[in-house]
Amino acid sequence: MDNIIEVRHLSKWFGENEILRDIDFTVKRGEVVCIIGASGSGKSTLLRCINLLEKPSGGEIIYHGKNILDNKHDVYAYRSKLGMVFQQFNLFNNYNVLKNCTIGQMKVLHRSKEEAEEVAMKFLQVVGMDQYINAKPSQLSGGQKQRVAIARAMSMEPDVLMFDEPTSALDPEMVGEVLNVMQGLAKSGLTMLVVTHEMGFASEVADRVVFMDKGVIAEEGTPKEIFNNPKQDRTKEFLRRILRENKAE
Repeated sequence: MDNIIEVRHLSKWFGENEILRDIDFTVKRGEVVCIIGASGSGKSTLLRCINLLEKPSGGEIIYHGKNILDNKHDVYAYRSKLGMVFQQFNLFNNYNVLKNCTIGQMKVLHRSKEEAEEVAMKFLQVVGMDQYINAKPSQLSGGQKQRVAIARAMSMEPDVLMFDEPTSALDPEMVGEVLNVMQGLAKSGLTMLVVTHEMGFASEVADRVVFMDKGVIAEEGTPKEIFNNPKQDRTKEFLRRILRENKAE
């Protein structure tokens, strides 16, 4: 498998606070990588640095062999190749479902309205939202909004689909419908980078799990290695705590 993204010695400071320190990892084509860790460990910041919503303070992000942090790189062209699904959906409330999924294609990829609608319909069907093309986001449940957000990101036909805690803003009964869609996407061979607190999803679906703690990658490996046989004490402690919280619920 070839590397789509390679992160080397990445760091991020906010003022005096070092949020990410010397991060190294890769995302290979067709791979599902799940990033886990406690709140404040730097997971979401790492994702936002990779797609340049945040500017890294140091290091390199190699995309198809080129460092995209070089000034000569076209940030917008690069970003259009990374689909992003946010915690809070980030849909355009004044547009219906179909337009939410076509506007980016038309503006960024310069597709015609007809072509954009055809692509959007294909992916709305994949996530089971093709019946709702005329609905506005305010008429949808949280789970439905997130499925539209996934279809919108996929309509750009990105190299990598990135998810930032995609179920954390959902009511518990809606989490399953979004995870099922994501599981289907993973099986289809899509390259996915997922920040998640859903350990069941990470253990079943990921090819590789990255555990972050206090701004560094403390441990990474297969789901079996991380969940059944973690090597680092802080990984063990994190998993113990998560297990306790899940039992308490």
